[in-house]
Amino acid sequence: MISAREAALKALAAYRRSGSWSSIFLNNLTVKEGIDRRDAALASNICAGVLQNMYLCDFYIASYSSIKPEKIEPIVLDIMRLSVYQLVFLDRIPHSAAVNEAVALCKKYSNRRSAGFVNAVLRKISSEAGNLPEPNFGSESKNLSVKYSHPEWLVEELTGTLGTEECEALLKLHNTVPETFLQVNTTIAETDAVFKELSEHGCRVSIHPWLRDCLVLSGGGVESLPGFAEGKFYVQDPAARLAVTAANPRDGDIIIDGCAAPGGKSFAAAIAMCGRGRVISCDIHENKLGLIRSGAERLRLGIIETRALDARRAHAEISEKADVVIADVPCSGIGVIRKKPEIRYKQKEEIAGLPRIQLDILESLSACVKPGGVLLYSTCTLLESENREVVESFLASHGDFSTELFTLPHVGEASDGMITLFPQRSGTDGFFICKMRRK
Repeated sequence: MISAREAALKALAAYRRSGSWSSIFLNNLTVKEGIDRRDAALASNICAGVLQNMYLCDFYIASYSSIKPEKIEPIVLDIMRLSVYQLVFLDRIPHSAAVNEAVALCKKYSNRRSAGFVNAVLRKISSEAGNLPEPNFGSESKNLSVKYSHPEWLVEELTGTLGTEECEALLKLHNTVPETFLQVNTTIAETDAVFKELSEHGCRVSIHPWLRDCLVLSGGGVESLPGFAEGKFYVQDPAARLAVTAANPRDGDIIIDGCAAPGGKSFAAAIAMCGRGRVISCDIHENKLGLIRSGAERLRLGIIETRALDARRAHAEISEKADVVIADVPCSGIGVIRKKPEIRYKQKEEIAGLPRIQLDILESLSACVKPGGVLLYSTCTLLESENREVVESFLASHGDFSTELFTLPHVGEASDGMITLFPQRSGTDGFFICKMRRK
C-alpha cells in the first residue's frame, strides 16, 4: 500500500500530465491500492491544498532555491510543492516527516542528486517557516495572484468587477474547504425529520440559515447517510437551487432542462412542482442520462424523463412546448473554484470560445419556450463575457423575449432580470441567473 504523500503525488502528476480531476483520480487510486480512510483523507487534503496554493508554493521554492521552479524536473517539483504545503500549512505534520518522505520520493521517482537538492531547499524553508517572505512584485494583481494562486488575468477580471478588497476576499474564500448542502426531497420527507435523523446518526448538520428545505453538512460520505438510499435528499449548492426558484415552476408545468446532467435542477423543479407535471431532462451524452435516471428513481420523482439532445441544434418536436426552459450552459466554472481548485488554472484562451457555444445553446433552446413561458439562463461562472454579455447578445436579436424581475431569498431583487451570486457575499457557489419571458 502506498503512503498518503505518494498518493497525493500521483494525483498531482496526473493532473499536470493530462488535466485529470484530482478528486476522481484519488478516489480510484484509493480503491485500487486499498488505502485506508485516514491516509486517503490526508492525501486528499495535501492534493487539494497544493492545487489551492501552487503559485505560493512555487514562490517559496524560488525564494530558497538556486534553480527556478520552471527549470526543476516536473516530478521533483510536484514533490517539493506537496512538501512545502505540509511545512507551511499543516501544523500537525512534523517537519522532519515531510522532508524525509520528500527525499524518499525523490529517490524513488528521480535520483539521489535530486533528493539532495530537495532536502537542502526544504530544510531552508522549514527553518524559516514562521518568517517566510510575502509576494511583493510592485503590482497588486500580481501579488494577489501569487498569494492566493489564481492566474493574474483572472485576478484582474475579478478586481475590475469587485474592486481589490472584495476580490481578495473572494480569492481567500476559494482556498477554504466547502461545506456540503443537502436539498430535502419534500415530496416524501420533511426537513425537520431529516435533520433529526442525521443528527442522531452523529452527523455535523444544521438547517440552512436562509434557504428553505436545505441542510448544511460538514464532512463527506453522503451516500452512506441514513435517508440517502430512500431518496430523502440530494446534494445541490444553494445557488443552483435558487436558479430553479427564479424560474418558478408550478404544478402541471412542462419543463425542459436543456443541459441537465447530473440532474440537480431537474430534481429541484420536479420537487417544486410537487411531482405533478412533466420534466424533460436532456443531455448530449447518453451515459450522463443514466445518472439522471438513477437519481430520479432514487428520489422517486416519476415525472422526470430523459432525452439525448444536442442543445445547440433545433428540435421541432419540442418547439414551443415548454412552460419553462432551463439553459444551464457549459461554462468556465470560475464560480466553483472552491470545490474544483484545478479550474483556476485554465488559460484565458481555453475559455475564449465558450460565449459562442453558450449563445448557440440559448438560441436553440429558446425555440422550445411556449408564448408566455420562461427561459432561464444560468452559469456557474463569474465572468461577464459568459453571463450578461451572452444574454444581451441574445436579446438584441430576439425581440420576442425580455428579461423579468425576480427576487431571491437573502440575495435580493434582480431588478433587470439578471443577478450574479458572489460566494463572499452569499455563501453559495459563484453563479449567474437570468430570467426571460417570451411574449
